Amino acid sequence: MVNLEKFRKIALAYPEVMEDTHFDKISFRVKKKIFATYNPKNNQASVKLSLSDQDLYALIDKNTIYAVPNAWGRQGWTIVELSTIKEEIITAIIRSAYCQVAPPKLANSYLDQKNIM
Repeated sequence: MVNLEKFRKIALAYPEVMEDTHFDKISFRVKKKIFATYNPKNNQASVKLSLSDQDLYALIDKNTIYAVPNAWGRQGWTIVELSTIKEEIITAIIRSAYCQVAPPKLANSYLDQKNIM
């Protein structure tokens, strides 16, 4: 299980990330673009993934990781049930979301620094 504090710690570990609000949710942004939100009412996250990453992560557990059931989902927005996800999986998902939304130079700089391909 991942709670708000763990989610926040993971999301804020990336360069130039700021926490803000987005309607009734907590958002995490890079260069003013949202890459993840946290809903405190139901311990759910929404993350912006590429469509291929969305499909790949959904293979882990379709009841825990699934496309938002509307047009946003067809743009890569993905729901993650934090009450049933392992911390190492959400860490990878947040990294993918950050790299999807961050400017390429910033994302590549982070990946190079961490020796991640």
